[in-house]
Amino acid sequence: MDKVAQTFDEWAEGGRDELMEKEHSRSVTRILAGIRWKDSFSFLDVGCGNGWVVRTVAQRKQCISSVGIDKSRQMIKRAKKLTTSTKEEYLHADIESLDVEKRFDYVFAMESIYYSESVDVTLRKIFGLLKNGGVFFCGTDFYTENTATTNWPKMVGLNMHLYSKKEWRTLFADAGFRPRTRQIKDAQSRKKWKRESGTLFIIGQK
Repeated sequence: MDKVAQTFDEWAEGGRDELMEKEHSRSVTRILAGIRWKDSFSFLDVGCGNGWVVRTVAQRKQCISSVGIDKSRQMIKRAKKLTTSTKEEYLHADIESLDVEKRFDYVFAMESIYYSESVDVTLRKIFGLLKNGGVFFCGTDFYTENTATTNWPKMVGLNMHLYSKKEWRTLFADAGFRPRTRQIKDAQSRKKWKRESGTLFIIGQK
């Protein structure tokens, strides 16, 4: 089995999906609040975990479809059990091999893209999954300038691609996006890096 999928299966079975939701909820809530949602839109979450972002977006009246994919079968099982709306759909799938005809207005990913075998391939795939004018929101706490997190691969025992803010922008531009970045800091957090560095969002428009 894929080592990333195996690890996240174990985390789902151990209830760590709830911890991940709690850890990211403040920064994600803020980035979602700043989106100018279309009157009618479709949404895809890459690496959706237990589906908490998918469920949150599905609650919006303008949302017609909110889809979550994850390579962890156990995370998808958790997400399906927690489903609250007929707008939600969950697929056990890897973004690099995902084969769907549907195109999306928004694609979202939180702490998932850096696990890809090839970030270049993944970004080009996401670019192709977006409608013209669509936007990709990619959130990460693992980036070069945030030195407090650069030891994560050793801690979790997984390969993770580490890039600087500038390198992320270049990767997005090379995939065809018009990129910009936003850092969201949490002044109330007990963790110094959350207060001083925060979560980096790379935002790319097609």
